[in-house]
Amino acid sequence: GVKLLLHGLCSNTTVKSLDLKGNNLRTMGAEALGKLLRENKSIRSLILEWNSLGMWEEGFSFFCQGLGANKFLQRLDLRNNQINHQGAGELAVALKQNVSLQELDLRWNNIGLLGGRALLNCLHSNKTLKRLELAGNNVPSDILKAVEQAMDHNQDRQTILRETQNRTHILNKEVLSLKDEKTKQFLDLMDTIDKQREEIVRSDRVSAARVSQLQEALDEQHSIMSSLKAKLQMTEAALALSEQKVHNLGELLNAAKQEQTSMAECHFMELQQQKQEGVDREGKLLRDLSAASEKNLLLRNQVDELEKKCKVQQDQLFQLKQDLTNTTAELKLRAVQAEERLETEKRRFKQSLEDMESLRVKEVDRMTQHIGASERSMQDRIQRLEAMRIALEEELSHVKAAALTERGQAEEELIKVRNQARLEEQQRLEHLEEKLRLMTESRDEAQTCCLKQKQMVAEAQAKANQLTLHADGLRRRLEELQQDLNSKEEEKVTEVNKVKVELQEQIGHLQAERTAQEGLREKIAALERQLKALSSNHREALLDKEGEISMLLEKLRMREADISRMREEEAQRASFLQKAIMAYVQGSPLGTHSSRK
Repeated sequence: GVKLLLHGLCSNTTVKSLDLKGNNLRTMGAEALGKLLRENKSIRSLILEWNSLGMWEEGFSFFCQGLGANKFLQRLDLRNNQINHQGAGELAVALKQNVSLQELDLRWNNIGLLGGRALLNCLHSNKTLKRLELAGNNVPSDILKAVEQAMDHNQDRQTILRETQNRTHILNKEVLSLKDEKTKQFLDLMDTIDKQREEIVRSDRVSAARVSQLQEALDEQHSIMSSLKAKLQMTEAALALSEQKVHNLGELLNAAKQEQTSMAECHFMELQQQKQEGVDREGKLLRDLSAASEKNLLLRNQVDELEKKCKVQQDQLFQLKQDLTNTTAELKLRAVQAEERLETEKRRFKQSLEDMESLRVKEVDRMTQHIGASERSMQDRIQRLEAMRIALEEELSHVKAAALTERGQAEEELIKVRNQARLEEQQRLEHLEEKLRLMTESRDEAQTCCLKQKQMVAEAQAKANQLTLHADGLRRRLEELQQDLNSKEEEKVTEVNKVKVELQEQIGHLQAERTAQEGLREKIAALERQLKALSSNHREALLDKEGEISMLLEKLRMREADISRMREEEAQRASFLQKAIMAYVQGSPLGTHSSRK
């Protein structure tokens, strides 16, 4: 029934949690579970408590293979399944391959010391597991502590990854908002320019229509111009006044041209200053990056030195172990020799009891002296190793503090750079707004001048209507004046076109500035990515080194426990030898005879 149920769930995409507690699953059920874990992509929680899966080795190995291939399961409960150290080893292999499991409950099984070590070793490659329960498995406390440390490291690593993802998301949002603001500003500028162009075209059309009306009126009044000879002097005076006004308008136009040229030069100088500031900032950022890389190299060198010192300590521990084995072998040989001598003494007891007593006293003295010397040498070596361990821990604490300070400084520098960039962008926007305001004011002044000219033209038309009785000579003079006005209008049109070209050039410069700003932002983003990558690599290296140091400390504790146990065994053996010799001496006939005396 379980096989059919699990076969149906292989293609299911809606079930998120599966509870099979206390169903007495056997080999077929374990194999079906392995197939389910390989094929199903929706189950996140699986509870298999009280099923005795560890009793069936083949089925449990198939289940572990499926667990290693699964990429979606997050919680697994295997309490009270009689899993031994072999099953724990297969689970460790599966955990090395798995990249999604976050919680694993193995309480009340038979994992033992070997299984605990296998699970601890697999945690060096698994970075996703957050919670691992091993209570009630006869696992030593030091291994449980190491497992808890590994779980804490995984949790810290995942929190750091989440923080970096959140920061990147926020930075992307800020970049998009800045891009939207820039595009809106550019579109607003283009709209204002289009509106100005439309207004200029409208004014040109109106002026052309008025000129055509004037020409028609002059043609109609051609027959009446003969009666206007008497009033030529009046018209000449009016024409002189109009010439003076035209001269004044020309001076105003020249002044406007000079102001525009000065504004363009100032804008060009400001652009050059901004480019130089951008180059200086890039140089500063490159220097900061080089300094950060040098600091990272120094930290790596310090870590290498610490690794070398750890290797030297391991060699010393190995030598101590060899010395202990040699001393134990010597003690065993001496014990065998003592037994052989006791046998010979039993055979030759009646002849050499006094010699044996003297030999026994000498051997006991020699043994006690040798044991005392060996214990003293071992204590000295242990003290040296403890001093070395304390020094290494102090060096590690200094290195960690330096790394933390460097990281804080790097974050402060990044915040300063961002604030400076924002302030500079705000200043540039304010400067551009001031330029636009000045341009609009100059355009308004030009429009007022045009209106004044139009009023002058209207006055001239009124006077022309009044002076329709002048002679044919006045007509010629009027034609000449009209030609002069046309030439001046053409000059005005050319000047307007020049202004348009200058505005287009300014727009091009603004676009170039925008592209340069985008390039600087891309460079800043690349530098921030490099800094994040360096900080993440440094953090991972520190975490790996801390794990290695914790393993070395655990090994030292195990070795110290072995040394203390061997000391106790040697002391027990020596006490047993002394008791045996005393019992033998007291039980011998000479010993009883001497005691009676």
